Amino acid sequence: MITQAFDFTGADGQLLSGRLDLPDGPVASYALFAHCFTCTKHSLAAVRLGQALTGLGYGVLRFDFTGLGQSGGEFSDSSFSGSIADLIAAAAAMRQAGHPPALLIGHSLGGAAVLAAAAHIPEARGVVTIGAPADIEHVTRLFADDVDRLRQEGEAEVQIGGRPFKLRRSFVDDLASHDQAARIHALRKPLLILHSPQDEIVGIDNATAIYQAALHPKSFVSLDGADHLLTDRKDSDFAATIIAAWASRYVAPPRPARSDKQSGAVTVSETGEGAFQVEVSAGGARFLADEPPEVGGLGSGPTPYDLLAAGLGACTAMTLRLYARHKQLPLDRISVTVGHSRRDDFEPADLFTRRLHLEGDLSDAERQRLVEIAARCPVHRTLEGGAAVTTALEDAAADTPPVEKPGQHARDMARASDANKS
Repeated sequence: MITQAFDFTGADGQLLSGRLDLPDGPVASYALFAHCFTCTKHSLAAVRLGQALTGLGYGVLRFDFTGLGQSGGEFSDSSFSGSIADLIAAAAAMRQAGHPPALLIGHSLGGAAVLAAAAHIPEARGVVTIGAPADIEHVTRLFADDVDRLRQEGEAEVQIGGRPFKLRRSFVDDLASHDQAARIHALRKPLLILHSPQDEIVGIDNATAIYQAALHPKSFVSLDGADHLLTDRKDSDFAATIIAAWASRYVAPPRPARSDKQSGAVTVSETGEGAFQVEVSAGGARFLADEPPEVGGLGSGPTPYDLLAAGLGACTAMTLRLYARHKQLPLDRISVTVGHSRRDDFEPADLFTRRLHLEGDLSDAERQRLVEIAARCPVHRTLEGGAAVTTALEDAAADTPPVEKPGQHARDMARASDANKS
């Protein structure tokens, strides 16, 4: 999963903090996720559902509602109406970025919020609720002992899940102003309801009420054995699989062709996750690079020297295949293993070790010749000969770097093969 920072302005001008989770390849569709009451974008359900859905080709935006996590504003000023406005603002930001949300997913009170916001997000072609209450005043049960004091004093600190939160009477009054049943009945969008019969926070009867209020097409799937927060990874993975399968009927088109073709330029950008994690965009693909945990990284991708070794290995395999095809050698499969080490007492200090595994009915002479040809691969020659590096600021006058023309590497390999036809 590739994660990018995705901050945007909320309805009241506050900065809301989001993370956009993306698959390694093309994006099938985008989803907007709303977390549970007093949770954040980093809750287990939010992160794990994001991971599972990106593995199935979806891009997922998860963000902190006003006053929670890393978002601006005060939680005491928040309300259910405010959460709806935050979702509409998130959808607008996704739309502006070219990622309109085709799928709305809400967990617990976030599920109630996506049901309410769906009518204001025209791109949304499907709505999914997970453990959502049918009656939004249900949330007051989480601080039932403090409701009377909150009404009398106008503002009070309440305990929710063992944590203190400051709420105002306006929060409770706002809950009473919403007719959620009428809103669900008027949804006019495909609806998937996921709920656990063992949910002790929001009972399964809520799923029944939502299902009865909604018009078709509507579906219900039991998350049997799951708790309310989906703390067991297998439950969040199961939920994501069901969501993707259901949404394929309404939302996900065939994966688009890659738009970032092999231009020869490689772009590397920080993701905002961890100390070193970066996203690499190269050759029509996206992937992460990182440092290992022992030096402060997340270990979420290859290191820079891993990538350098991968370039040598890939170039070697391609060069050998080109030569074997030209010579009609019985070379069935090539595997190249490359290691890198530092030798401070030698010149040069960097040592790349390359091991070739060649499958096929090759003679000893043919195998030895392929070892010699490996040294002719363009990346090998670049490493041995050295290369100059120029650096300029992006806004400098000469800020456009020259890039290798598409297919240049193949032409270099062909020249190496032609030089060794004998």
